[in-house]
Amino acid sequence: MHQTTIRNTVRCTGIGLHGGRKVELVLRPAPEDTGILFALRSGSGTSFLSPKPRLVVDTGLATSLGNGHDQIATVEHLLAAVRGMGVDNIRIEVQGRELPIMDGSAASFVYLLNQAGLRRQAKARKVLAITRPLSFERDGKFIKAAPHDGFLVDYTIQFAHPLIGRQNLCLEVTPEVFATDIAKARTFGFLREVEYLHANGLALGGTLDNAVVLDEFGVLNTDGLRYTDEFVRHKLLDFVGDMAVMGLPLQGRFEVFASGHSMNNAFLRHIEDHAGEYLEERTLALPAAAPQQAPAAEPLRGDLRGRPALA
Repeated sequence: MHQTTIRNTVRCTGIGLHGGRKVELVLRPAPEDTGILFALRSGSGTSFLSPKPRLVVDTGLATSLGNGHDQIATVEHLLAAVRGMGVDNIRIEVQGRELPIMDGSAASFVYLLNQAGLRRQAKARKVLAITRPLSFERDGKFIKAAPHDGFLVDYTIQFAHPLIGRQNLCLEVTPEVFATDIAKARTFGFLREVEYLHANGLALGGTLDNAVVLDEFGVLNTDGLRYTDEFVRHKLLDFVGDMAVMGLPLQGRFEVFASGHSMNNAFLRHIEDHAGEYLEERTLALPAAAPQQAPAAEPLRGDLRGRPALA
């Protein structure tokens, strides 16, 4: 299987969840073996950051990356789209300290990737494969991983709310499945938490346009839910994005119960610390009749709700 990048540069603007300010985002093609590279632009220049588990500096409201000098927040939805749609190499340029929240899902980012197109590259894709079963548990929550030829997630959530309760979803994450069954699921929160955050100057960009908000009995959004089980679908989306912080794509079967950004990152740090026991870097075989030159752009899958405002 070949490495991939996007074919064309695309850009958009949106509002940051934390600061409530306008953010500019540019996605550019990147050479083979680049991986996911953030280019953080500021008045003093541009600094670069490649996601790694120990560069996750905050998991409070979202996943944030930092290198000691610069920081970028709310990366999980874009990372989920990049990994979910099978993009290996990409340069992500950001003007501001966070990514735009868009509609609270990954749909806008899938739309951007569709606009950019997908280009195969000459080198073979590299992955990090789970080589033996492991179980990571904390406070009644767990992530269990096992060898698997692909990326399968069996996710369960449980909330003491009449509209959520216990929900389960098991999916083999491919570009088609990600675009159709995962990408449109929005982040969610409870009204009492939103009111507290706003009162304390947090999540200033959070509105009913970019999150599902629940009171004690139901959903406050006038358009309702996109899926009856949108809550577990979004948690699975977050998991895909948080696992992308590993750098290379992970291969394995993951059974997850009640995890969140903090535990997802703790799990990555654990398997990174014990890489010799659980992980193996593999280069996937190229097709027998691999083309010598990269073909024309291939479309990614999905034309989804929540399209971004193109700059």
